[in-house]
Parts: sequence; structure tokens; C-alpha cells
Amino acid sequence: MGADHAGLAQGASAVPYRQIRAVYDDTTIRVYQAYNHLIADAALKNGRFVEPFSRSRMTWIKPSFLWMMYRAGWGYKDDNQQRILAIDLSREGFEWALAHSCPSHPDPAMSAEEWKRHKDATPVRIQWDPERDLHFHPLDHRAIQIGLSGAAVPLYADRWVQRIEDITPLAHRLHALIEAGQLDEARTLLPVERPYTANTKV
Repeated sequence: MGADHAGLAQGASAVPYRQIRAVYDDTTIRVYQAYNHLIADAALKNGRFVEPFSRSRMTWIKPSFLWMMYRAGWGYKDDNQQRILAIDLSREGFEWALAHSCPSHPDPAMSAEEWKRHKDATPVRIQWDPERDLHFHPLDHRAIQIGLSGAAVPLYADRWVQRIEDITPLAHRLHALIEAGQLDEARTLLPVERPYTANTKV
């Protein structure tokens, strides 16, 4: 599935406070990650995540293109985020992740012991952070981040990933346009992220 690079309206007041927005079709959904050259090159060569990708660490996937750009600074932030990858996952895998998730922060309705048991039994974390505009200003609504750990990581690396694309050149092109004040042209290059209705409430 290739990304649709039409414009994406940002900051619309009608956007719900928490809503999954993504590029997706009937079978796959696109998420983003940023890595160093070694991890990115190995993933692109093999079509999946292999060494030196670490299976022992939590790995965060982000359906929001602009949140990924904010996190990685258009690929210029630091050496470990120089390469920005678009990863098309099976929707079944994405839904599995949501169904086996819990918030990244303690549930106030649970005791500390209950929360620890729940967290330890749940391999996926959900975090909602302010969505960003082209200048990385925070917007009123949130973008989802999904942290994969434990059993979720090999499923992601070996089964869910359908396609990996290096979109670093697109990130650099957008950065140059924004620096030049050509915001209308930059907006035409943004992926179209549509509201995604998940089977699991998050």
C-alpha cells in the first residue's frame, strides 16, 4: 500500500480529542518509526525487522505522520532517528495490539498491586500525545502511540509487517518547504490520514 500524498487538514475543531487517524486500506494500516542507518538498512533489505533491531526493548509505532516528524525532527534530530520508515501492518496485527493493550500510565481506579499485575500481563502500551501541525505546534486533539513489548515484538517483526518504505527523502523535502515558507506545497505532500474505527476501545 503506498501512502496517498494529498493534503491533510490539521487542527480542525471537529476532530475528537482521542481518535486513531491513519493511512489504511482493507487489509493494512500504516505506522511510522525512526531508526539509525544500520537498523533501517537491514529492515529494508529483508522486508521485516531483523538484527540489529532489538526484540528485548519496547518499540513504539505511530500512525500519525506529523507526530513522527515531530518526534524525529524530520530525520535531523539525532543519529538514532535519521531514517524514517513507513511500515504497513496487517490490520489483524494492529487490532491484536489494541486488544492486548493498557494505558502507559496507572489506572487511578486500580490499586498499585492491581495495576502492576495488569501491566505485567499486558504486552502493549497506549499513549495519547498532542497532535502536531507543520510547525510542530501542539493541537487540541491527540495522536495515538502504541508501545510493543514482550510477546508483541516478535509478532510485529515476523508476522504483522507487510511492507517497509524509507520515507526519509519525503521528510527532508517537507522540512525544506516549511523552512522556505511554502506551506501550501508542503500540505499537498502530507499523507491523507482518515479516522480509523478499531474493534477495541482505547
